[in-house]
Amino acid sequence: MKTITKDGVTSVVSQNEVIIPDLTIKDLLSAIPAHCYQRSAVRSGLYVVWDFFLIGVFYKTTTYIEPLLTPAHLSLPAPVLYSFARFTLWSLYGLATGLVATGLWVIAHECGHQAFSESKFINNLVGWILHSGLGVPYHSWRITHAKHHASTGHMTQDQVFVPRTRSQFGLPPLNPDGENHLGTSIKAEVLKELREAIDDSPIGTLFGAGAYLLFGWPMYLIRNAAGQKRYPTGTNHFSPGAVMFAPHQFGQIILSDIGILLWIGTLTAWAYQSGVLQVLRVYLVPYLWVNHWLVLITFLQHTDPLLPHYRSEEFTFSRGALATLDRNLLGDLGSFMGWIGATATHGISETHVAHHVSSKIPHYNAWEASAALKKRLAASGIQLEGRPGGWAEVYRVFRECKFVEDEGNIVFYKNAIGLAASRPIIPGDVASDSGVELEK
Repeated sequence: MKTITKDGVTSVVSQNEVIIPDLTIKDLLSAIPAHCYQRSAVRSGLYVVWDFFLIGVFYKTTTYIEPLLTPAHLSLPAPVLYSFARFTLWSLYGLATGLVATGLWVIAHECGHQAFSESKFINNLVGWILHSGLGVPYHSWRITHAKHHASTGHMTQDQVFVPRTRSQFGLPPLNPDGENHLGTSIKAEVLKELREAIDDSPIGTLFGAGAYLLFGWPMYLIRNAAGQKRYPTGTNHFSPGAVMFAPHQFGQIILSDIGILLWIGTLTAWAYQSGVLQVLRVYLVPYLWVNHWLVLITFLQHTDPLLPHYRSEEFTFSRGALATLDRNLLGDLGSFMGWIGATATHGISETHVAHHVSSKIPHYNAWEASAALKKRLAASGIQLEGRPGGWAEVYRVFRECKFVEDEGNIVFYKNAIGLAASRPIIPGDVASDSGVELEK
């Protein structure tokens, strides 16, 4: 999107024309080879073993090198340099372990989709163990995540990454002069009010994005941050009576809470036995990295100026499934880092569109399924490959995606000056004559 400012008015020069798909779920599923839907507990389990093996290698390597980092070995004149060397070593351990542990998180998440094996019991047992060990209430999140998949991109039914609207931000009405034309022109005094209300400064954006990456995941579980706006205050993933859960799911929520209590108790006993510092550097730092990668990956999958959001009149499951992006995790740091990011996290970022089309496809088959699906989408002029995922991309998206309009059945994010980078195009129709109420 390009903008120009003339006589105190900022206007859009051009907007991306985004095709709104009119494909059925049968169209999408039939494009994927049948063998991609096959699940194997043995094969899936080997990936769990491999991830734990890598984490063990990182830990053993770190504890082997640490005793060598002495002033005598390093010829360091100052104790502070020795301490810095040890800090750097454990920081690298935390980063590497956190990335691989994110892969374990992904496998646990596949258990919740029943993609780990053909057995529901095995899926739920493995998922409960892995997710509880990573501080996640397994069934509670599994239930809300299933709702997210059923209503991705739906303004009132999706469960997470739900955009705030103009009125929820407390922003001034669109086009006070009475114009009603896609919102492509905004007067200078309104621009100033928008920027002040949203805090579009680089420092504000950087701070907001950083806080989101560090605390977004626990805040979503604890207080529904970035979740469905119509839910009452106090909504969380630990209360069996929360609005997201049905009465018959009471026992599953309690089981999830028991897993969290065991997790907290284990960490507390470990800290009492070995010291807080040991728990911090061996577990808690990698744990924070896992939360960070989880938010970065999922935020970028579902947030971009190119992605539409729907209200009930225009929502379908297929449109929701395609309201997401594939991105190469760490690809912005080079092809090798992109390979590491994709391999360590089992391609969850790179094959996400296929995952939304059929969530029971295991990650090791998702690559082939994704390639086949992309060919089918390309035939309809649809391309859902986003920019590489990384910190710079989070900053860009955080700054470009501020709010959506209160009106319109197909809406796109607008930035801090109230301009949308995209507009919907429905195949076979002229947008203005299609009968679809576009964002205003």
